[in-house]
Amino acid sequence: MDPSLILPYLWVLLVLVFLEGLLAADNAVVMAVMVRHLPPEQRKKALFYGLLGAFVFRFASLFLISYLVNFWFIQAAGAVYLLYMSARNLYQFFKVDQHGPESPEAGDDHHYDQHGNEKKVGPKAFWGTVAKVEFADIAFAIDSMLAAMAIAFTLKPVGIHFGGMDLGQFLVMFAGGMIGVILMRFAATWFVELLNKYPGLEGAAFAIVGWVGIKLVVLVLAHPQVQIIPENFPHTILWQCIFWGVMIGLVIIGWLTSLRHNKKAAQDKNK
Repeated sequence: MDPSLILPYLWVLLVLVFLEGLLAADNAVVMAVMVRHLPPEQRKKALFYGLLGAFVFRFASLFLISYLVNFWFIQAAGAVYLLYMSARNLYQFFKVDQHGPESPEAGDDHHYDQHGNEKKVGPKAFWGTVAKVEFADIAFAIDSMLAAMAIAFTLKPVGIHFGGMDLGQFLVMFAGGMIGVILMRFAATWFVELLNKYPGLEGAAFAIVGWVGIKLVVLVLAHPQVQIIPENFPHTILWQCIFWGVMIGLVIIGWLTSLRHNKKAAQDKNK
């Protein structure tokens, strides 16, 4: 490899890691909501299997990206599911909100019996959750890999072909994608812990899941085979500002709500 290419390749890899980190943030909230109903040990296993499947799929997608780009209905199905999950959980959240943050739904306490032993869910519920995590990652991965491909293809080829593309560009895309998956896995774990510590954030998390579903809707509407809105709109500064502005707004609202719930719980405890 030409030594003069090392710096540009490292720079593009850094940009890809930053991009994947941003994409991993909203994806991780979705993962956290999906696995939160599981007890801690099974939750870790579900995220591990999700991570393993994500590695396999993203590696395979590098070879199949020219075909996957046509599968807009995968993202459409993902959008419908996320919007449904958001609406259902928001309804349940506000329905049980009258019980306050000390209700059985809050925290990890309801995952243990009176002897402190973890109450595990059955194989059907566990593997069903893993399947949902894998499906969500497939819906997210298509846009992620297309964005990575667009950036990697700006690099000068090294002249060695692999998997139908230049080896250098392939390796940069692979490294960026894999780092993104790892970031998403650890971010999801952190979000689960945050939701357990601040139950008031649940409402915001469910709303964010719905907003991510809207993001997938926008991607589908802009798909070349659909083109209800301009193809480049999901990648414009305007849409990015709208998306992240709403995301930040939901986080702030959730945080303020959580502080209010915690304050109320403390007051009730002192009575």
